[in-house]
Amino acid sequence: MATTTSPPLLFSGPTSTNNQGQHLIHNSRTHLIHLLNEPTAMPQLKQIHAQTLRTVDTTHPQALFLYSKILRHSSLADLNYATRVLHHFPKPNSFMWNTLIRAYARSTNHKHKATELYEAMMTMEEKTAAPDNHTFPFVLKACAYTFSLCEGKQVHAHVLKHGFESDTHVCNSLIHFYATCGCLDLAGKIFHRMNERNGVSWNVMIDSCAKGGKFETALRMFGEMQKVHDPDGYTMQSVISACAGLGALSLGLWAHAYVLKRCDKNMVDDALVNTCLVDMYCKCGELEIAKQVFESMPSRDVNSWNSMILGFAMHGKAEAALDCYVRMVKVENIVPNSITFVGVLSACNHRGMVDEGIVHFDVMTKEYNVEPRLEHYGCLVDLFARAGRIDEALNLVSEMPIKPDAVIWRSLLDACCKQHASVELSEEMAKQVFESEGSVCSGVYVLLSKVYASACMWNDVGLLRKLMSHKGVAKEPGCSLIEIDGVVHEFFAGDTTHLQSKNIYKVVNEIEKKLESIGYLPDNTGAPMVDEVNDGKQNTLRLHSERLAIAFGILNSRPGVPIRVFKNLRVCNDCHRVIKLISRFYNVEIIVRDRARFHHFKDGICSCMDYW
Repeated sequence: MATTTSPPLLFSGPTSTNNQGQHLIHNSRTHLIHLLNEPTAMPQLKQIHAQTLRTVDTTHPQALFLYSKILRHSSLADLNYATRVLHHFPKPNSFMWNTLIRAYARSTNHKHKATELYEAMMTMEEKTAAPDNHTFPFVLKACAYTFSLCEGKQVHAHVLKHGFESDTHVCNSLIHFYATCGCLDLAGKIFHRMNERNGVSWNVMIDSCAKGGKFETALRMFGEMQKVHDPDGYTMQSVISACAGLGALSLGLWAHAYVLKRCDKNMVDDALVNTCLVDMYCKCGELEIAKQVFESMPSRDVNSWNSMILGFAMHGKAEAALDCYVRMVKVENIVPNSITFVGVLSACNHRGMVDEGIVHFDVMTKEYNVEPRLEHYGCLVDLFARAGRIDEALNLVSEMPIKPDAVIWRSLLDACCKQHASVELSEEMAKQVFESEGSVCSGVYVLLSKVYASACMWNDVGLLRKLMSHKGVAKEPGCSLIEIDGVVHEFFAGDTTHLQSKNIYKVVNEIEKKLESIGYLPDNTGAPMVDEVNDGKQNTLRLHSERLAIAFGILNSRPGVPIRVFKNLRVCNDCHRVIKLISRFYNVEIIVRDRARFHHFKDGICSCMDYW
């Protein structure tokens, strides 16, 4: 029988002679390295680690390399085990610390431990490792995802202390961290101070602006970026999102064309890019194009379906939204998530489909085990309240396992106002809003004033106005945007600053004459909160921002092209009635996106069927 000799050990010491039941265990350093260069499962890795502990002294020159390999493999499979590997090694270097910090930063539920590890690294008694330009991005990523602003600022101080303030990779991570934590101004300062910006720097900043609601800034920065860098697919995702937020259809169409002409096929077919396009077209009022993009997608994930369902919902197409949901779960076998049901419940809400909404809420919790969040309860409460079932809405609020927020109480107050509920109940809802928000909200005063006005309690309306003045609360001004030939025009209520104001007001007066000719009587519930003379109220209503924008659209839009208006507040009752008539007077389709949803006006009819 042939005999074999054991490979020489890396140091003199005891060896194990009992190898029964062990697989792939070798005490050869070369073979250990070879094993660690291959994909390794945890059981095998633990055997390799055990053999390394027996045969390789931690002071050996190759020990650091071996343990770094073991740490890297274990960090991908078992973070607890990897942590023990790190802490049992006497003098881990920066690479080892970075490996584990990165693993925790990328984990789903343990991101906070990345900052704990970083703190341990920085407070070691024996300074065997210093943070480098790889350490800081990993830690800042964890701080961003856990919204740890204080800890992130401390890391920023260490960046300055260790001289990495000019490192492009580190600066990009700082921009992302501050933007994620809501400090967009600080992110902007870092960006503008950078000596050298790469494409990632621009992408991070543009994306941060888009996600932070600074849509115009995002688009302006995109224009600046094009002077020095070619945009890639990631840039275009952010630009498309900014177009969606701003309602800039022309630029959104250009961005879509850019993706088709300038990006490779992988990017053209990318599910995320196409989902952004679906979302953009929905939010710009082009539901048909959104459907075309959606149907032409080579592959769709749950986010793609969610965007289409939410798009149908915001346009009041409840049946289409529910059909899309059924196709998603029954035909495509895609499991819906929390956002899916926000879309489904919103669709039911916009059409007053109370029974259907209850059924889908139950399916969400019982069939798909999706835990209801505040958004789901908010949809259901609003669904009951707007349908006039205020008692059921209040019962739901009292039984919710989650504390209702100000949005839920505001929807109840709005329902009380529309359903002419008792003044006492409305006042209680307003009180709950104030207590929930912890701050002053002008919208609550406006709703409460409408309640008092409906009850002809004009003294209370006046007192409420004085209270607002005393507390320094100003009613949020109505603002409407309209895009003509790629240029966005902004109008405020009573605006006279536009270059075409003279002609705009001629159209406004022309509309008023047409309304008078058919005996139209204005609905003054959308007028100011004080008891003015009727002429004053009517004059205020006719100068609401969306009417000025529509008048501008009538003057400048090409025949057959819909007029698209985007308003920051909900459309009032009177404007809603008037816009229906304008669409008939001028034979024009008018699409209005307000704070809550889309309204498509055509031939004197609105797509919401007067339920909004």
